[in-house]
Amino acid sequence: MVMTDQSRPLTLTMTDEHDMLVQAVRDFAQREIVPIAEEFDESGDFPVDTVHKMGEMGLMGIEVPEEYGGAGMDTLAYALTMVEIAKADASHSTILSVNNSLYCNGILIFGTEEQKQEWVTPIASGEQVGAYSLTEPMSGSDAGTMASRAVLNEAGTHYIINGRKSWVTSGPVADRIVLFTMTDADEGHKGITAFLIETDKPGFIRGKKEPKLGIRASATSEIIFENYECPVENILGQVGQGFKIAMTVLDAGRIGIAAQALGIAEAAYEASLNYAREREAFGGPIGKFQMIQQKIADMKTRIEASRGLLYMAIQAKENTMADKGRYTTEASMAKLFCSETAAFVTDEAVQIHGGMGYSKEMPVERYYRDARITRIYEGTSEIQRMVIARNELGIR
Repeated sequence: MVMTDQSRPLTLTMTDEHDMLVQAVRDFAQREIVPIAEEFDESGDFPVDTVHKMGEMGLMGIEVPEEYGGAGMDTLAYALTMVEIAKADASHSTILSVNNSLYCNGILIFGTEEQKQEWVTPIASGEQVGAYSLTEPMSGSDAGTMASRAVLNEAGTHYIINGRKSWVTSGPVADRIVLFTMTDADEGHKGITAFLIETDKPGFIRGKKEPKLGIRASATSEIIFENYECPVENILGQVGQGFKIAMTVLDAGRIGIAAQALGIAEAAYEASLNYAREREAFGGPIGKFQMIQQKIADMKTRIEASRGLLYMAIQAKENTMADKGRYTTEASMAKLFCSETAAFVTDEAVQIHGGMGYSKEMPVERYYRDARITRIYEGTSEIQRMVIARNELGIR
């Protein structure tokens, strides 16, 4: 049992359904994803076939109710799935995270019944791929400075959208996107509105694909809007509510990235355990040396501490489901600690493997590169610390 500062007991129960899910996802990930992970990391190609298979298993909409094409499970099921997929390949887990946390989640909370039926169902079922677009070339952590604009036409039927968005995960392949752009620049954050975008319409242009350090099989690109006409009925929530929607969605996204980081850390740790048992030096396995033992102990301790913070954030989210409240502090703490744990554990894994850890012949090199992004997207570690401190201090 974990206690919050409000002294509310937090408990998570692993049901038989959760156990069966973990086993099914683990079997799938090890059988279908692990054998191709290195190849797709090298090529940077989007893993279409395995993504479709994840959709067929219900993984692309785990928390989405069954009536909207999802699996109808809870946040714990989502996090457990993210861990198992990330242990096999972080790129696949990134695609999974965007679909679940950033795309479907926002529409389920803020969308109309018609929008849920039309915009969630094909994404949650895996028939299509969704994306989330907030960042711009000159607008990252400070969303209020975004330069893209949406202007209502004279007839009041469509918004004309112009601008350039950057770092759109799944941007090169997405069928539908939740877009955040300015409808009233004078209002700053309060002038941002969320729109539901179809990518096969005139005025939508896919920009350059980003050549990334890690998660290379998760396609990322710029997207450009040139007089794109978006019907007013495709507004998500209310005009000017976009920043609130974006931040609410990021709470869920941070839980997903925390789970991803934990999965990467677990993969690196398990590889290190095996190597420490098998690699021999000075007459025995290197695991007998105290310096290696210290690394193993520190890695294991940080992983289990990360798991505790992740589970606390999951329970906090579950506690707010009825009133659609926020769980920002818990999500930020989990994302911050899990991502920094992934960085620590993968670095130690490379060190334990020595020269082989620096070689592409061993997967720890990929884990090391993949872990780096977890401290950046869904809010950098610096932003997480700011969010946590401001919430604790009561600063708004």
